[in-house]
Amino acid sequence: MADVYRLGGSLGQEAYFQYLFGVNDLEGWYGAFDIRTGRAFLFMPRLPASYAVWMGHILRLEEAKAKYGVDEVRYVDELSAVLAELAPPCLHTLDGGINSDSGLPMPAVSFDGIEQFTVEAQSLHPALTECRVFKTPGELAVMQYACSVASAAHVAVMQGVKPGMFEFQAESLYLHNMYSQGCRGSHYTPIFASGSNAAILHYGHAGAPNGRQMQAGELLLVDAGAEYYRYAADITTTFPVGGTFTPDQALIYKAVLAASRAVIAAMKPGVRWPDMHLLAERTILAALQAAGLLAGDLEAMLEARLGAVFMPHGLGHFLGLDTHDVGGYQPGGPERPQGAGISRLRTARVLEAGMVITVEPGCYFTRVLLEPAFVDPLLGRFLVEERLRQFLDFGGVRIEDDVLVTADGAQTMCDVPRTVEDLEAVMGGAPWPPPKGVPI
Repeated sequence: MADVYRLGGSLGQEAYFQYLFGVNDLEGWYGAFDIRTGRAFLFMPRLPASYAVWMGHILRLEEAKAKYGVDEVRYVDELSAVLAELAPPCLHTLDGGINSDSGLPMPAVSFDGIEQFTVEAQSLHPALTECRVFKTPGELAVMQYACSVASAAHVAVMQGVKPGMFEFQAESLYLHNMYSQGCRGSHYTPIFASGSNAAILHYGHAGAPNGRQMQAGELLLVDAGAEYYRYAADITTTFPVGGTFTPDQALIYKAVLAASRAVIAAMKPGVRWPDMHLLAERTILAALQAAGLLAGDLEAMLEARLGAVFMPHGLGHFLGLDTHDVGGYQPGGPERPQGAGISRLRTARVLEAGMVITVEPGCYFTRVLLEPAFVDPLLGRFLVEERLRQFLDFGGVRIEDDVLVTADGAQTMCDVPRTVEDLEAVMGGAPWPPPKGVPI
């Protein structure tokens, strides 16, 4: 049976199309895969000679076949005739699928002559989605390069940022470093959030475009990735603009770092992702309790969903061709958990080897969440209001790693300084990664 899909031109390269055929940034192409024989077909538009004047060399059929490693390349105007020769019992198409993260449907498949075929649009999308959840060695190599480039760009920002700079200047430094290594996009709008802006989860969008002037004594939260052959890196670091953490900043930072490390250490095949979210909440709440910002029984705090006041987002998401990659909620899989904060999880699956998922615990002091919590009988009993009000302009801390689930555990694909000591050393000019071995 032939599987047909094509690029949706206005949205850039369609991810499933690139996943199957490797075509990147070309409009109007179709692909088919005959699952009876294993033969792969590409169909390219028949472009006029004038196209070469503006866009350069037009691929010949044999060049496209060699470049993409398919069995046959024909023109789009031959698509219907080629499929008719193959005589498939039906065409499986993707347009019956819904992205569980965005809620958006796949665009309809259409080509001249499609009406002569029996079209089935229910089975292909979940099958290909499940394939994309588990990364091949080749995919991991591409993602590792993106993560390495993004990691180095984060370090460049740490070493280049100074009080008085604007957030967009730090963003520009990041993008230059990333672009200079062949990653020509960040995959999503970078977040450079200083001071109280760091409590805004998606700061940096068009309504708040990384435009604030940074001051000494503030934290800068940088959530910025990289794109390589469409595959994404997604890393968040948080560090002091002036190079040195205050005691309160170190307190919150260490709480989030402890949550990150506890989760990555606990991850392995068979572990439920919602349990990792709860572990992160528990670790952060325990640190806030020990510091005198919270009071009362830790188990009661968790039951009351107090963690969502300080971490209102989910712990992480699948990563791949999309920043929020597909497969989070598959038909027949675990349903979305209920409850404040944990309902924001982008997957509730049991971890398996080959998955790549972000681990991004955070602790934020958000007025619109804390003010109602102070007067909420269920939540307010745990809050040391006088102490917490000292943090209302603090902003927040997020630490995000891209993590590969292995056969017996998990490993981060990122390489950035994480401890308070390492961050202060790197911001003071120390190299990263630090030199290995003993100087002679």
